[in-house]
Amino acid sequence: MTLKEIKTAKKAGLNVYWKSPIYPVIIDARGQYLIACTTTGKAIGLTYADEITLNAKEEDFYTTD
Repeated sequence: MTLKEIKTAKKAGLNVYWKSPIYPVIIDARGQYLIACTTTGKAIGLTYADEITLNAKEEDFYTTD
């Protein structure tokens, strides 16, 4: 999925994951898109600081909805 597709899916209320269901893409209270880890509670930014370049490969993101 591209960055645009991920953001569109999240805004539509769909669940988006990176590689596995334990890594959901979330939007935090500040409106930041993050890749979270449900087992550790940690998260990283969906993109680099440029807010354009994904922090992972496009093909590793998917939605189950």
